[in-house]
Amino acid sequence: MKPFILKPQEKYIIEVNRVDRWQIYRRLQELDIPCWCETNQPLTVEISNPTAAIQLWSVVQQFTTNRQDLIRNLKKCWRYCT
Repeated sequence: MKPFILKPQEKYIIEVNRVDRWQIYRRLQELDIPCWCETNQPLTVEISNPTAAIQLWSVVQQFTTNRQDLIRNLKKCWRYCT
C-alpha cells in the first residue's frame, strides 16, 4: 500500500492483487467503510476519519503481509504490553 495524507472525505485508490482486492473489499464493507470495486479496476476507498484510516491500513496488512511478519509484529506488540 502506498502512503497517503489523510484529507476529510477523500477517496483513495488501493493497488493490490485481484484476490486480495475482493477480500479487502468485503472486510471494509463489514466495517462500514465506503468502498467500490469493479471488475479489473483498483479498489477505491473513502476515508473520512482517522479510525477508518487505521482500519484500512490494518485490513490491507492482514491480506498483504506474509504470515511470519504478522506473527513477528504481534509478538512485538505483546512484549510492549507486558
